[in-house]
Amino acid sequence: MKDAEKGSWVSRIAALQDAKTYAELNWEGSFEEYLEIVRQNPKVTRTAFQRIYDMILSHGKTEYIDNKKKLIRYHFFSDEKFGGRDAIFGLDVPLMKLVNVFKSAAQGYGTEKRVILLHGPVGSSKSTIARLLKKGTEDYSKTPEGAAYTFSWLTDKKGADGAPVKEKMKCPMNEEPLNLIPKEWRSKIHAELSPPESGYTIPDGSELCPACRFVFKELMTQYQGDFAKVMGHIRVNRLVFSEKDRVGIGTFQPKDEKNQDSTELTGDINYRKIAEYGSDSDPRAFNFDGEFNIANRGIIEFVEVLKLDVAFLYDLLGASQEHKIKPKKFPQTDIDEVILGHTNEPEYKKLENNEFMEALRDRTVKIDVPYITKLSEEVKIYEKDFNSRAIKGKHIAPHTLEMAAMWAVLTRLEEPKKHNLSLLQKLKLYNGKTLPNFTEDNIKELRKESNREGLEGISPRYIQDKISNALVSDKGEGCINPFMVLNELEAGLKTHSLINNEDVRKGMKELLTAVKQEYEDIVKNEVQRAISADEDAIAKLCGNYIDNIKAYTQKEKVKNKYTGLYEEPDERLMRSIEEKIDIPDTRKDDFRREIMNYIGALAVEGKTFNYRTNERLHKSLELKLFEDQKDSIKLKNLVSSVVDKETQEKIDLVKDRMMKNYGYCEICSTDVLNFVASIFARGDAKE
Repeated sequence: MKDAEKGSWVSRIAALQDAKTYAELNWEGSFEEYLEIVRQNPKVTRTAFQRIYDMILSHGKTEYIDNKKKLIRYHFFSDEKFGGRDAIFGLDVPLMKLVNVFKSAAQGYGTEKRVILLHGPVGSSKSTIARLLKKGTEDYSKTPEGAAYTFSWLTDKKGADGAPVKEKMKCPMNEEPLNLIPKEWRSKIHAELSPPESGYTIPDGSELCPACRFVFKELMTQYQGDFAKVMGHIRVNRLVFSEKDRVGIGTFQPKDEKNQDSTELTGDINYRKIAEYGSDSDPRAFNFDGEFNIANRGIIEFVEVLKLDVAFLYDLLGASQEHKIKPKKFPQTDIDEVILGHTNEPEYKKLENNEFMEALRDRTVKIDVPYITKLSEEVKIYEKDFNSRAIKGKHIAPHTLEMAAMWAVLTRLEEPKKHNLSLLQKLKLYNGKTLPNFTEDNIKELRKESNREGLEGISPRYIQDKISNALVSDKGEGCINPFMVLNELEAGLKTHSLINNEDVRKGMKELLTAVKQEYEDIVKNEVQRAISADEDAIAKLCGNYIDNIKAYTQKEKVKNKYTGLYEEPDERLMRSIEEKIDIPDTRKDDFRREIMNYIGALAVEGKTFNYRTNERLHKSLELKLFEDQKDSIKLKNLVSSVVDKETQEKIDLVKDRMMKNYGYCEICSTDVLNFVASIFARGDAKE
């Protein structure tokens, strides 16, 4: 490639850069210029908790009512800015509790002195929440609203030839520049920079880190206490948090006990610089690069925090309660950061039973992060990974993900104490379905009596693994269906690493059977609706029914369209429709009056009646039409190899409707029709 061509490519790439944003994020100025920035926008001085709380709120929120309970959905946890890769579903209540901790800490009510501990079973989104908070903090610091600043020292140093050169020393802990103002002067300056009427109080700040304190004192001595001259050595710069660059975001993961070293948290001596500075107690010869140091002003995540060695936990106690850490050979050093840990159930039980860990328990705010117990939210997890954009070359039959999710949720629910309620009915109630004799208050009671719900059961990871297995198996022929996934789920139970109790395994298999039965009912209903989807026929049947119940309720006769004679209302027709939705003979009069009143109310409003607006009537008409048509379509003949041309045309029409209306493909629509036909052949269809 020629040099000119190379240059053109580099230029094209360079043109993608936003020079204005780069300049803003790399802004540098004097201490005086920074004070003017603070005067115009005091919020640049926020504490770590205030900053993260504001960051969450900046994405917006939605308030809604769920079973008479007011809930808030924070849009930040939907991860919309990053395409929903780390979106969290169905955990609005735990996330509300977490955000309330940040709110309380932001206002200085005490939770800023605690370790936030996310506790829950494996695969319940604890790590995802931590990842979101770190990613969000990083992104927020790049916005004008999330701007933060730190500083560097410009000091004189002798070069190799003895001539003075300027050396730039960054504050190793990315401190707030206002910390340079001695504590006794701060309150007056803060009040002038942000008067009470502005509505924002600048935080008190903290003492300088040992390295900056050392340089500050040296310069104060050099300039005989002239603060203005000392500040001439300060360069303030924009602080952009970055986990990869270890700026404002730290992550600590326990290692083998023999290799654990507490200096990983609080820094260690830089032996190469001892020769330059002459002493290992000179802070300039110390690397303040432990996870606590580099996470200052931001957030530190402790992965599996309760697996930490006891020596580390002592550091954690001071860091949370006093906001101080103790680097080797240096005094206690102030930090300002959110300390977030996560752990699973067995580790937390160990903590509860360990009397030596009382101090840590006392400094911990525990947020339970359970599994999802709402079916529609669980389905979203799998739809995020297994959809037509992500899966090429294979179709996922309707209800496949829903059935897998249904089984997962069933394993997490506690058996209802009410004997007239099954586990599957409980799942449906939680998912917003209505059941006779069950009110929103009943659902609240069900949740209250099941305080361990969601803390045990099957992890979404297990479901994802088995869906993946089904997708790559050679059984699918271009399409996978619920039975293939449910069979994978059942086969995997034999070797599931977290199930060591045969009774639990047996119970989970029984739940799989219940899910398969539920799937049968769903597809029977869909096939029935596809067969009876002739809109003209339904409208005609509905008109006939309405004519008859109108005559019945008004004690009139119906004119026979063929003979022209007036006859009694057709009781057999009316009952054949009403029985499809379990209207007993004793309730038929009430139901018929209810329909007529509904039609009358619409007429008063100038609207015409449409059977689609009455869900129960629509369903009963479809079932009646299906019953009338199923014999003409000879669905049972599908299980035989010979099908006449007329039947085949009707079957093709039904398949087309299933593909168009329900999302089936050629393969799975054929499979479902064969499956439902076999049920009818066994005589299992609902009469």
